[in-house]
Amino acid sequence: MRLVRHLTDMSFNDLANGSVVTIGAYDGLHPGHEHLLSRVVTASQQRNLPSVVMSFEPTPKEFFSADSPPARLMRFREKFDALENHGIDIFYCPRFAQPMRDIGAADFIRRILIHGLCTRHLVVGDDFHFARRREGSIEQLQRASRALDYTIEQVPSVIVDGVRVSSTAIREALAAGEMKRATALLGRPYRMSGKIIKGKKVGRTLGFPTANVELRRRQSAVMGIFAVRVAGLPGGSKDAVASLGTRPTFEGTKPLLEVHIFDFDEDIYGEYIHVDFIARLREEIKYDKVEELVAQMHRDADNARSALAAAG
Repeated sequence: MRLVRHLTDMSFNDLANGSVVTIGAYDGLHPGHEHLLSRVVTASQQRNLPSVVMSFEPTPKEFFSADSPPARLMRFREKFDALENHGIDIFYCPRFAQPMRDIGAADFIRRILIHGLCTRHLVVGDDFHFARRREGSIEQLQRASRALDYTIEQVPSVIVDGVRVSSTAIREALAAGEMKRATALLGRPYRMSGKIIKGKKVGRTLGFPTANVELRRRQSAVMGIFAVRVAGLPGGSKDAVASLGTRPTFEGTKPLLEVHIFDFDEDIYGEYIHVDFIARLREEIKYDKVEELVAQMHRDADNARSALAAAG
């Protein structure tokens, strides 16, 4: 999959005969997204045209809420990897800034969809809006399609337990610590991925060595103590207990994901791992004494083992 940041970097050969396009934040890659992407890939194969996902960095919601942006379900690399795994050919991800914010719907269709991406088939969700102040609608796209010679496919939402699957609904479930609901909406456990970095080795001195994963996101969708499973290391999936927070007992300020893998003691600095959140055990607490923290860590480990055994 090719990453393209500017339309001027798009090769003419890529789009000589047109493309199949979808547009959206695609944060989390939930079943609704997966259904859309499946339709994009199928349509591109049927038409022998490249598949294109258009997204933005930062996301529009982050741009308009710069002081308090919504939590990302995925950081950029995770989104790139997921789109590539779904068989997308081109990931067009321009910067969302003032010029993009101010573009009207008609200009967006002509300048970006037609002249920029050579769209011949557009796949969108049933709640799709675009352009300045979200003024662009599916009805407007349909009217323009007759003059500009492209087709539109509207994909219905996915409903799980009576709830429309969306990134917002998943964020709400994660923020409430309702991991089972989040898993049901996502179709899989919520996952964070990242490279293991060197820390201050405080956990090792307390008898709980941890793999520290840098978040690389302004807001985390989850905070607290969790039962987790770790993938990406030799030997398959590993049970673990994880803390995601600022470590207030040690006057920490920067959120960090710390993972204690059970019955494991190997040098894995620099490895890229995936952490699946299975159950939330409790919120992060500041302790007056380190001994109190260590006692709680033992209880957390026992509770994590029980939660993972129950989850199967």
